Amino acid sequence: MGYQQGLSGLSAASQNLDVIGNNVANSSTVGFKESGVEFGDVYASAEAASSANSVGLGVGVTEVAQDFTQGTITTTNNPLDIAINGQGFFQVSQNGATSYTRDGQFQLNSNGDIVTASGAQLLGYGASSSGTILTSATATPLTIPTGNVAAKSTSDVTAGVNLDSSATALTAANFNPDDSTTYNFATSTPVYDSLGNSHDLSMYFVPTGPNASGENVWQVFGTVDGAAVGGATTPMGQLTFTTSGAVDTANSTFPATISLPITGGAATPLPITLSFTGTTQFGAASSVNQLTQNGYTSGQLSSYTVSASGLITGSYTNSQTLTLGQVSLASFAAPESLAPLSNNEWAQTAASGTPLVGAPNTGSLGVLQSGAVESSNVDLTTQLVDMITAQQAYQANAQTIKTQDAVMQTLVSLQS
Repeated sequence: MGYQQGLSGLSAASQNLDVIGNNVANSSTVGFKESGVEFGDVYASAEAASSANSVGLGVGVTEVAQDFTQGTITTTNNPLDIAINGQGFFQVSQNGATSYTRDGQFQLNSNGDIVTASGAQLLGYGASSSGTILTSATATPLTIPTGNVAAKSTSDVTAGVNLDSSATALTAANFNPDDSTTYNFATSTPVYDSLGNSHDLSMYFVPTGPNASGENVWQVFGTVDGAAVGGATTPMGQLTFTTSGAVDTANSTFPATISLPITGGAATPLPITLSFTGTTQFGAASSVNQLTQNGYTSGQLSSYTVSASGLITGSYTNSQTLTLGQVSLASFAAPESLAPLSNNEWAQTAASGTPLVGAPNTGSLGVLQSGAVESSNVDLTTQLVDMITAQQAYQANAQTIKTQDAVMQTLVSLQS
């Protein structure tokens, strides 16, 4: 029976060397998880047999166990290289079949789809045109839209200025935007129409002296692209200040909605709510402290990033950002039971359980790191030592067969 035990040992050692060789070959493969051979002894079962005198029939391979421990994360220069730090797998789809991978080396194809090197599409959650993630939907192929982001017309302008309390009073009826002696201070901001065209909104501040309550009053005139807002000598509104230098909201007309005359094919007039939150009147030179507006022109995609929670954010040439989608991850109750495929992918099996899909950094799912990849978790030093051990086992089992052959030769010679 020594032949059978020796042969089983040779087969087991050979399979162990195959697994070690595969680990070594993939030591530089991104997202690769090493495997190890688990052995079990073999005995013949017979009824009423005495187990104390049973001789084993050799060894068998019970399982090639996969090791899903974390690999080292290495940084790259590609924003679509994504590493998982923690549990979970990327979901990728090709020809209608979904598989799972830890290899986060992604790229864009000609359609803007995020794909692996083999062409499988990365799955995740899409986003609405306003950047809201559609988390209620099932995971679908992720695409980076290459079209321009739509323009947004300005609807609010907020100006925070300080007006010089010692300014000489002027006559509002004499206001002329081309004559700086008819106003004390001026400032301007770009605003955008419905087509994303930029227009220059200028504001002029004319001090008209104290009112009956002793509070200083300033008339605010405006022009857009040089054309008067409301009328050549009609102010957009007035600001009244208390004796402490704060705006007296009860006696001021702002915030106010003004109508800007727009040309060039865009919607006209352009209604804008103008407010002077934070405006003061102190004994210092007139100046601007804050000037904001909420419109912008259209823009082209210039770059994109992936956050730790999988959000894909695009940056546009108009200085705007928009959420384009979110990468999803899948976890399994028994990932060791996933069936390995080619191209660094695994397939679901009955033993692995169904995938639990969710956003990164939720539940037990790991976080993502953009511009990085997860290296193989193969420890070459350990593998080389294991290879020596497996080689010794192979040679020892071969020696078992050689010894059994010598015994048989002796028995044959005794009979002759």
